[in-house]
Amino acid sequence: MSTPSTIETNEVEDRPSFSPGPPGKEPKRRWWVWLLALVVLAFGAYRVRKGMVTPEAANVSAPGSVSARGFGAVPVVTAQASKGDIGVYFTGLGAVVPIYTVTVKSQIAGYLMEVLYKEGQIVHKGDLLAQVDPRPYQVMLEQAEAGLARDKANLENAKVDLKRYQTLVPVHAVPEQQLATQEALVKQYEGTVKADQAQIDTAKLDLVYCQITAPITGRVGLRLVDPGNYVSPNDATGLVVITQIEPISVIFTITEKQLPPVIEQLRHGARLKVEACDPAMKELAQGWLATVDNQIDPTTGTVKLRANFDNRDGALFPNQFINARLQVEVKHGVTLIPTAAVQRNSQRTYVFVVKPDSTVTVRTITLGTMEGDECEVTSGLVPGDVVVMTGVDRLQEGTKVRVQKPKEQ
Repeated sequence: MSTPSTIETNEVEDRPSFSPGPPGKEPKRRWWVWLLALVVLAFGAYRVRKGMVTPEAANVSAPGSVSARGFGAVPVVTAQASKGDIGVYFTGLGAVVPIYTVTVKSQIAGYLMEVLYKEGQIVHKGDLLAQVDPRPYQVMLEQAEAGLARDKANLENAKVDLKRYQTLVPVHAVPEQQLATQEALVKQYEGTVKADQAQIDTAKLDLVYCQITAPITGRVGLRLVDPGNYVSPNDATGLVVITQIEPISVIFTITEKQLPPVIEQLRHGARLKVEACDPAMKELAQGWLATVDNQIDPTTGTVKLRANFDNRDGALFPNQFINARLQVEVKHGVTLIPTAAVQRNSQRTYVFVVKPDSTVTVRTITLGTMEGDECEVTSGLVPGDVVVMTGVDRLQEGTKVRVQKPKEQ
């Protein structure tokens, strides 16, 4: 009977030593536990939220920080509308064409002894290019000179006889017919002497032609005939081709609708500038309009124009395809803005204008001439207006903006 009581005593000692109290107070204690847990969770959420916003709040309060300069504003790059000049250009496709191109041929027949130029060399007018064997023509010259000496002697003898007959005819020592015959013989010898002199001049000219010289200044092409070949004036290929490089011309086309203002400018004596550009529209050289063709091509509706260029730097090469830009006029004192600031949709052309309160407003504009990175605004803007160039994808009417320099973008 004593054992059960011992076991019951031990179980009671292992339990927590607190009194359960009255049954009616246990729900009230649990309510306070839940309230304390909610307070702890709320305090923890507050600390986390405070830790997340503290750095940003610090940036706002920090002097000179980005947020202090305009927290929430959209960064944009702007440009100011200005008053200036802009050129009106007509663009057309063209090709570089030499003003002079000469195929050098031999003017006499003979063997080509030597070539004195290098392929691709710049030669000047009168430079010796090649040498033809002169020996046959030297012999012909000597023969002509010998014939001239012989015929001059015959002429002198005939003149002496003529003077004798002229003194004998009055005394009837010789018949008058013999005098007339002698006069004709003198004239015959005079003609023979002139023919001999012409043969001498021809032989001397052939000797000059044995030295083939450059007829113009320009660049020589590839050698067409090698030394040792027999050449003649009838050769179709010639010896070499010389192309004038400085100056050089460009022939390009414009449409017939663009022709009237060009003719009007030329009629008033204007000198129109022409720019030669590569396919990427990079300028290669500047020149001046020389002439306009005398008819319009009915198949294409275009007219050809020629412009001349100094080409001292060799930027233009014969038969090179280029884009020619003809400056028809220059508009002075117009409102200009960068092309990058212009926005378009299906209804209108517009820009974002920055107001003094650093907000933007949408302004509808009308464009005039566009050239390069600038365009003319005929209505909607005045010089001094500030327009947005970059960052417009995040803008709408009334958006707050923060202007920054292009290098910050």
